[in-house]
Amino acid sequence: MRIVLIGYMGSGKTVVGKQISETLGYPFLDLDHLIETNEKKKISKIFSEKGEIYFRRKEIEALKETISTSEKMILSTGGGTPCYGDTMNYLNNNNEVVTIYLKASLDVLTDRLFKEKANRPLIAHTQDKSQLNDFIRKHLFERAFYYNQASLVITVDEKTISEINEEIIIKLF
Repeated sequence: MRIVLIGYMGSGKTVVGKQISETLGYPFLDLDHLIETNEKKKISKIFSEKGEIYFRRKEIEALKETISTSEKMILSTGGGTPCYGDTMNYLNNNNEVVTIYLKASLDVLTDRLFKEKANRPLIAHTQDKSQLNDFIRKHLFERAFYYNQASLVITVDEKTISEINEEIIIKLF
């Protein structure tokens, strides 16, 4: 089984993915890290030098290669990954793939990301929580169509990593 975690930045894809990996004994992979390794540069640098379209092409290439070469894995994707081209169709039409949307509320995402905004180039420009909230709201509106196509939707608000892990394991098995 290939478990692919999707959701907005700050929803917990990496930390939850690592926990599920430990529980199931499956390898954990982070799509952004794989792209950075392949391209030999940070995601922010790829965006600034080559643009989003180039990045999205590399992202889907890395996704398809990773899905096709590993039988068991937990894969954390970038927040925009499922929203490009036919990515969700590709994932959902693969019988070995289970997509899981880690759904966090607008307020939870705003609180989490405000603390991290200096480390996240996409939101570093926001001046205050209100502006960040508006930015996230717009993205969630645009991306909800794709996120909600996931095989499972797990609400993460007010849950510990262990509780989220347990809920996912119960729903999978």
